[in-house]
Amino acid sequence: MATEVRPIVGGGFLVTPVTETQFFTVDQFDAEQREVRRTARQFVETEVLPKADAIDHQEPGLLRTLLRRAGELGLLGVDVPDAHGGLDLGLVYSGIVGSELAAEGSFAVCFGTQTSIGLLPIVYYGNADQQARFLPKMVTGEMVSCYMLTEPGVGSDAMGIKTRAELAPDGTHYILNGAKQWISNGGIADIGIAFAKIDDVKFTAFIVDMHAPGVRLSPEEKKMGIKGSSTRAVFFENVQVPVENVLGEIGKGHKIAFNILNIGRLKLSMGVSGPRAALKGATEFAKTRKAFGKSIGQFGMIQMKLAGMAAETYAVESMGFRIAGYIEDARAAAGSDHQAQMAAIEEFAIEASLGKVFGTEATGRVVDDGVQIFGGNGFMQEYPIEKAYRDARITRIFEGTNEINRMLAAGKLFERVMANKIDLFGAFNAADPEIQQGAAPDFTVGSSVPSALRSAVNVVESLKRAAIYTAMKASMKYVANIRDEQEYLSNTADMMLGIFAMDSAVGRALMAARANNPQAGTQALLANEVVYRQLPGVRAAMEHIVEAAFTGADRANELKVLRAYVADLDVSGTELSRALAALVLEQGGYPLD
Repeated sequence: MATEVRPIVGGGFLVTPVTETQFFTVDQFDAEQREVRRTARQFVETEVLPKADAIDHQEPGLLRTLLRRAGELGLLGVDVPDAHGGLDLGLVYSGIVGSELAAEGSFAVCFGTQTSIGLLPIVYYGNADQQARFLPKMVTGEMVSCYMLTEPGVGSDAMGIKTRAELAPDGTHYILNGAKQWISNGGIADIGIAFAKIDDVKFTAFIVDMHAPGVRLSPEEKKMGIKGSSTRAVFFENVQVPVENVLGEIGKGHKIAFNILNIGRLKLSMGVSGPRAALKGATEFAKTRKAFGKSIGQFGMIQMKLAGMAAETYAVESMGFRIAGYIEDARAAAGSDHQAQMAAIEEFAIEASLGKVFGTEATGRVVDDGVQIFGGNGFMQEYPIEKAYRDARITRIFEGTNEINRMLAAGKLFERVMANKIDLFGAFNAADPEIQQGAAPDFTVGSSVPSALRSAVNVVESLKRAAIYTAMKASMKYVANIRDEQEYLSNTADMMLGIFAMDSAVGRALMAARANNPQAGTQALLANEVVYRQLPGVRAAMEHIVEAAFTGADRANELKVLRAYVADLDVSGTELSRALAALVLEQGGYPLD
């Protein structure tokens, strides 16, 4: 487990020096965790990927067969208590499994629905009877689950659902009427977690028998990607749900929905096998494809793409396991108290949203570069990168669109500031005179920072202070209606995204150096590449905020002082990408794999 992690408050990365931060990383995997990863990877490589074409064509019964096989290996029960047949290993372990299964998009959706949003509501909120009735069969794959929240016309605004539940006169069951849309596993599920309103106001969760009279399914949706996953609309026409299938408390189903979505977002942020597989395929192609008398991997522009793909993978991996480690550590501290356990999950809602956005968008960038390296071949279905490109697109939409998650991350940050959980006011007061004076100080003084990471540390720390200064100063203009200022919140979230990615990459590389990790040099290259690529975006978001919040001479002055203050990364981008690409080409893919 993540015993070495020192948890911080959610959002606290903004005010914690990267030289002091400690978090769980892949480098800290113990023997058991490495064995779980090996089992999951072998399962994907030997039993899932060879059937990718059959999965995409929705061969009848195949997804259920693969789920049963995953259940035999223990992969479905990582988060389930051992009393109900699970392994009770927690989020770090389930993240390890999920990150490996992301290599095949359609099965990853099926598996993730079963083990996350389809199963965890019962693990976290089910009573003893419900857990005993459902979890053992879900762990083996005998019983398949789905999650039914989205409705026609109701997506991210979950509280606006129209499905209604009415208590029958005899009090033995509820009668459900309504419709749900885009339900993953809808066509293969035996049970589903459905959300409805009792008396038009009490938002409540139910465990619904998908074979019950009155449950009707649409035909399978025709999708751009993840074609092999089952996606259907579900209609409830006077469906009788026993009162003992109410999940959690009546009227508090929104807590189930939002906490489970936080976990779903976290797991999406950890899907590194997708970009890792794309990088491997692109590297192999770059080494063998000839143009103008040499392999295309020798060309600088291809090397830039390979280096970027490796850095994106490193950032996703570092962020995802960092968040999982924080949550697991907080849950361990909470003990058996249910409310404290749920509070531990909610504590890191900012990081979960940031991880989901960065992880899915980084994967999109990686597969896009992969297609480009393959050239015309990348547009053809005979090459796996074409499928990876299509499959990756949905991840920016489900589990809350990335736009919604940007709003959630920035909004939650300001909620925490106003509740005095994060002292951004104090950080602003400290940063203000420093920024007005001009160039940032050397933040590595007094810290044991390797020379290869000193510039990166200074960039990260100067950006944190500049971002806090910018967001807090501009917020004074919007404070009365800040939730309506979506452009401001989006730009604030973009600053947080880039900073969290850089902080995670540089923090991990620092820990590797201090631990004398034999790959510390490679990690320093990867961390610098992350900073090199994220710095322009954070600067741009910062300037967008200033340009909108200030006018005339004030705008010019704010831009001037920020541009003078934020440190530049003291590297040659060309030399950096060439050095990193050389390692990628030598390794045949992700250089830490």
